[in-house]
Parts: sequence; C-alpha cells; structure tokens
Amino acid sequence: MAKLKNIIKQLSLNDFEAIHENLIGTGAEKSAYLLKALRERQTSDIKIMNELEVNTNAYYTLRSRLNQRIEDYLIEQMESPRTDILKKVANINEILFTKKKAIAIATLKKLERELLDYDLSNELTVVYKSLKKLHLNHPDYFSYSQLYNKHVAFMLAVDKAEDILSDYFKKYGEYSLAPSETSKLGLELLLRELMNISALYQSHRLYVFQSCLNIFHRLFVQSEDAGDFSAEPIEDILEKVGKTFDSYPQDGIYYHLNLVFEFLKLEYYYHHKVYGKAESYYEEVNDAVSNLISNYSHYTFPSQFLFTKVKRHVRLNIEDQLYEENELLFEDYENDPLDAPRLIFYATYRAISCYYAGKYDEAARWINNLLNEMSLKKYPNAQLEIKTLLALQYCIMDEYELFHQLINSVSRQIRMIGKDNCKHVLLVVKMLKTAVSDVKKNKEDKVRSMIKKFSNLDAPLFAPIILIKMDDKFVDALCKPKF
Repeated sequence: MAKLKNIIKQLSLNDFEAIHENLIGTGAEKSAYLLKALRERQTSDIKIMNELEVNTNAYYTLRSRLNQRIEDYLIEQMESPRTDILKKVANINEILFTKKKAIAIATLKKLERELLDYDLSNELTVVYKSLKKLHLNHPDYFSYSQLYNKHVAFMLAVDKAEDILSDYFKKYGEYSLAPSETSKLGLELLLRELMNISALYQSHRLYVFQSCLNIFHRLFVQSEDAGDFSAEPIEDILEKVGKTFDSYPQDGIYYHLNLVFEFLKLEYYYHHKVYGKAESYYEEVNDAVSNLISNYSHYTFPSQFLFTKVKRHVRLNIEDQLYEENELLFEDYENDPLDAPRLIFYATYRAISCYYAGKYDEAARWINNLLNEMSLKKYPNAQLEIKTLLALQYCIMDEYELFHQLINSVSRQIRMIGKDNCKHVLLVVKMLKTAVSDVKKNKEDKVRSMIKKFSNLDAPLFAPIILIKMDDKFVDALCKPKF
C-alpha cells in the first residue's frame, strides 16, 4: 500500500483531478473515494475499509484496480521521446531534398545526440548513412563511414543480447525442471557470451540487459561457494540500473523493465533472508504477477515468484490467504501450453494454494489436469515431485485405492532415479505410507521424527513438496483416525 500512497501523493494536481474525474465519470465512485482518501488524509486502511463498507479482499481488489487505472493514465500522458525521434528519422529524406546542406547537417547532428542518449542504434545507422551522403566530397566522409559501420555492429550486438536473454531463460526453465551439469554449463556459457558482448560497448542498454541475466544467474544457478569475489556486488548493480532508469524516465523498454528489477530485488533480499527489505518490493510485484508471468519471460524467469510467494505466506502464517488472492490476481490470466516450465510452475502453485485452503479435491484436479495435458517424461524429477504432491492429497482425502496406485508408481520412479537423487521425496513417501498403515501405535511420533530429518535435506530448484508446511496441522491431517 505504501507504494500506491506515494504514487498518489506525487501526482501533480492536474493529473490527480483528471484521474478523479475519470473515475467518477466511469462510475467507479469507490475508487475515486479511495484515491482522494489516500491523497488528502492520513487514514488507516481499516478505517477506509469501514467507510467504504468492504472486506479485506474487496479492498485489495479496489486498490489493485486503482493502481492499474493510475498507471494507464500516466502511460497515456507520457510523451515518448522515442516516438518524437522516430518521426524525425522518418523525415530525414525530406530534410535532405528540401534544406540547405548546412541546415541539414546541423539537424542531423542534433538528432545524432538525441539518439546516442537513448542507445537507439537502428536509427543512428540511418543518420550516419545520411551524413555520409552529405560529406561525400569531404574528409569527414571516412569518419561517418566508420561510425555507420560501428553502429550497424552495435545494432546487431543489441539484437544478439536480447536473443541471448530469451534463450537463457528458456533454457533455465528446462534446467529448473531437469537439472544437469551439462545444462548448467550451457547457462554459464550464455552468461559469459552476454558479458563479452556488453564489454565491447559503453552502452547503458547492454548493461541493463546483462544485469537481468547476471543477477538471476548468481541467485539461482551459481552456488554460493563458487562465487567470483571480484564480481560487481549485486546491490551495486541494482543501484546503477536504478540510476539508469531515473536518467531515462520516458524510455519505453526501461519503463517496463523496472518491474523485472523490482522482482530481482525481491528475490535478492529474500534469498539473503533480509525479509524487511524484500517486503518493500512484494506488493508491486504481486499486483502485477499475472502480467509478469505472461509477458516478461524474455527478460527473466518470472514463474519463480510463485514459489517465493508461497514461502513468504508460510513464513508469515497467512498461507490460507493464497487461494482467495489467486481468484483476483489471475482472473484474466491465460497459460501458454507451449511453455512447459511456466505451465508446470503455475499449475503446481495453484494446487498448493488449494491445499492450504483445505480444498484437497481441487488441488488434485489441478495436478491431474497437468498430468493429462502434458507429458512430463522429459522431466522425471519434476514428475516425481508432482505425483508425490498428488499422493498427499489422496492420503488426506482417504482415497486409498488411488493413493496406493500412485504411491507404487512413485516408488518405482524413485528406484529408477536413484534414492540418493531424491532423498526429500523418499522421506515424504515414507511419511505417507506410515500415515495410511494399519499400525496405530506411535504413528504421529514416527511422522514427526521424519519431519525433523526432512528439514535438514537439500532440495532441487523445482521442489513443490518442500513448500508444504509440516506442522501439527499437517501431522493431524495425515494421521487422523481411519474409519
């Protein structure tokens, strides 16, 4: 809420009044009331909820929609310098054919400075091509030819950098589900290639692209003890990128990439257990989670946020709120059936959310739909995790026939993968078998002793079973009397 309040307080009077009038005109009186309350009064959220006569979930929705309306308005008002520059570039031939040479050169030189500021290499090639023409009989012809060649190369470098980013995060999705030293090496080579490209040019755009990959790699792929101590600290990178965004507030790409770096800040502080700082980025990322997962996979692996969100809710003992939040956050969300990692992370997350709401049958449906829609043979470890999560639902629902069929399949898969490669899953399977066994004596104590061992085991990147809170409620649900 703090970020929304800050945004509203920083609006100019004209912008505030325009947004307020627009809300009133479209029948969004409650949003208009909230806008005014956050702008003009020091009122607690609880008091505003009482005045609006809404519950917590409705207030959460209202706040989210107001935030979206403000963003939409600001984007509409944004005068993009890129658009203005593109218009000028489009009119270069008009300048060449209608203006005197001195005026044409002066105009192109001014345009060159603007394009350099924004790293618009494609447009710079057009400018230098025109300056070459104007200096055909002048000694500067060679200089402009060199600049033209340089920016053609730079344009290709920027395109290559974006291709590497997309390729890296596509491969990371596969790696998270089926990790191997070979795929890890492939990710490291892509990082090195992007770092090498970035080192060739003094370009803030390439630095930003490099930072997207560099930070994520160091958080999720590179082990702590393998860190390069000469590498630029992540906090310094985040600060430098932030200053770049502040310097180019109307750059369209940077405007959207700001969300990627809010996500990376959240993951960085959560990774290092600095939860207070992580919370300052949580709301903004969470409010945009549907858009983040749908549209930002070329610049990061946004599905990771779903598991981070579950861990946060479990840590704060509010895991039962996940289910209702999802109905609001993913109201218009559409999955991409061709993006297997995204679909698997999303379906698993929704199943876990149902589990925490006590909707075990719905959790089972999410998992069964996933298993029916997609072959997971490429990802045996991920398949094992997902089947074990499904077995947990069957166990709690007392669906013993389905449970035994599934647990036998899971046990066979464990033998194929190797017990040493899935110790945490093996321990959960033992808990479930203990829970459904006919032996009644000390059943709860046996499960609790296994839980203690479970907490000390390492888990892979995709390990939804470790997101299950193994507390007294968990033990009671497993070991309740069987009739």
